[in-house]
Amino acid sequence: MKKSDFYFDLPERLIAQHPLVQRDASRLLVLNRADGSIAHRHFTDLPDFIAPGDCLVMNNSRVIPARLMGQAEGRTTPIEVLLLTDRGDGLWECLTRPGKKTREGVRLSFGDGLLTATVESVNPQDGNRLIRFHYDGIFLEILDKLGSMPLPPYIKEKLDDPERYQTVYSKTPGSAAAPTAGLHFTRELLARIEQKGVQLAFVTLHVGLGTFRPVKEDEITDHVMHAEWYTMDAATAETINRTRAAGGKVWAVGTTAARTLETIAADDGTVQPQSGWTDIFIYPGYRFKAVDHLVTNFHLPESTLMMLISAFATREQIMAAYAEAVQQEYRFFSFGDSMLIY
Repeated sequence: MKKSDFYFDLPERLIAQHPLVQRDASRLLVLNRADGSIAHRHFTDLPDFIAPGDCLVMNNSRVIPARLMGQAEGRTTPIEVLLLTDRGDGLWECLTRPGKKTREGVRLSFGDGLLTATVESVNPQDGNRLIRFHYDGIFLEILDKLGSMPLPPYIKEKLDDPERYQTVYSKTPGSAAAPTAGLHFTRELLARIEQKGVQLAFVTLHVGLGTFRPVKEDEITDHVMHAEWYTMDAATAETINRTRAAGGKVWAVGTTAARTLETIAADDGTVQPQSGWTDIFIYPGYRFKAVDHLVTNFHLPESTLMMLISAFATREQIMAAYAEAVQQEYRFFSFGDSMLIY
């Protein structure tokens, strides 16, 4: 299957540059996989589709201020460092720009020396750096002082309130990008869903480069996903298994929650508490084991996220739905509108 099979033309004016004032005021395109029909609703209508006894699974990872600006030792040229994955003991996998200024052994300084770092190695395949940070105190507190929110490059406007790039249920810091399907939820909407007898459950997947790395290979099976860290606790595993045993449906909020569930699930859809690294790549032909319904945003052309949702429905259904979304001028990407595939 070719990367070009997942291309669609998107007018730049449809790329949302800012969140709506009210999170759940976004539009909701509803795709029925059984017959391919499309309906146009609003996100506040989502509870109409979730039945009592179902389970809604969300990714509670929290975005950290992962973008740092510093200098190489003895130089004044600004260097941008984007933290991707915490490897432990102060070691992070990072993207840097300009890359030629961050060769192995280069020492970096941020905030007049409040934070320093050393480039330990360069991955020859993707150019990512392993950088060890040196500091006194608590790393996340230093990031709060020196770092900034790493908004995607297609968002050109300044975000006045950084909390709008966090879900209302974000809890565990570690992501370099938001699990954006969850940005539409308000606490009031979640309360309405719970009042219907729906169970809320949470997993954690720290969103890194794996979710957004461009597919460069023409044959999509040649693409290699970047691993991301996930965890599911015993309470969530019990809720999911109980839901499935009682005949309820499991809803994944976002592709990150879906990838976590599919990584963990056995062939019968049951799950067990666990943590680890996942590089699961889902594309058409994949058989879903754990996810019955999917809430997601509108994704970039030729992205692995387009391939995942094309596996959940069909490529033809997704391409038709996206053509409809463009025609109806839905808002796309992180701050855009939402889609329900059921």
